[in-house]
Amino acid sequence: MATVADEVGVHETTVSRAIAGKYIATPHGVFDMKFFFSHGVKTESGDDLSNTSVKNAIADLIKAEGKQKPLSDDKLAKMLDKQGIKVARRTVAKYREALGILPSHLRKSFS
Repeated sequence: MATVADEVGVHETTVSRAIAGKYIATPHGVFDMKFFFSHGVKTESGDDLSNTSVKNAIADLIKAEGKQKPLSDDKLAKMLDKQGIKVARRTVAKYREALGILPSHLRKSFS
């Protein structure tokens, strides 16, 4: 939305209000206009990173974790912070759940 707002010369909230409750018919179905705008986070360098990229980073960290000692949401947030991606533990939990990944205590393997 920031890109569209800059291009049109209005504030980002104006774009958000303008598309609120609006839908678009495409050959692939009817979509809420907000579907076409991804939300994201800022990195330490000031770049925008989409929430899909953050979700992929979380999934990659979980794939690489030890199954005897899986990473907690807090530990995942700290590891992302070291990569320059600042997200809260609650955000990590929300994205992990959206990916269908269980919490650490349920991912633990005892074998």
